[in-house]
Amino acid sequence: MIFEDIATFHAALPRESALMGLDLGEKTIGVAVSDRLRSVATPLETVRRRKFTLDAARLQEIVADREIGGVILGLPRNMDGSEGPRCQSTRAFARNFERLWSGPIGFWDERLSTVAATRALLEADTSRKRRAEVIDHVAASYILQGVLDRLRHIRQTEV
Repeated sequence: MIFEDIATFHAALPRESALMGLDLGEKTIGVAVSDRLRSVATPLETVRRRKFTLDAARLQEIVADREIGGVILGLPRNMDGSEGPRCQSTRAFARNFERLWSGPIGFWDERLSTVAATRALLEADTSRKRRAEVIDHVAASYILQGVLDRLRHIRQTEV
């Protein structure tokens, strides 16, 4: 099921399950995963995009192997908050993936996540070649960490 609101996404999550964050690009999909306690996002891999069925099959393998309870897709809004063609593509990907996987799917505003990831990699003195290899899944970890931080806040207000 697809959720627009992070609080309703949170309510639909199975207890103590990991989350997967995705940074969808035209050529690649950055993948990050959390621990089962949902405290830390870790960059995992970058999937080279081919066809939706092949891309989704790899993502489903990760979901099964990592016991993922929910998937977050970075929503690439424009800087003014409006949604352009990239957002529509992301939403279409979510609808297609929803047909293959019954778990909760949510969105997170990913504005500037790639900028933050690039800055972190530059600060770590990562070579240009290495940055190109890892930027997508590092950006996915920034997206997922934002969600994890928000979920932690939601849990604290529930107590």
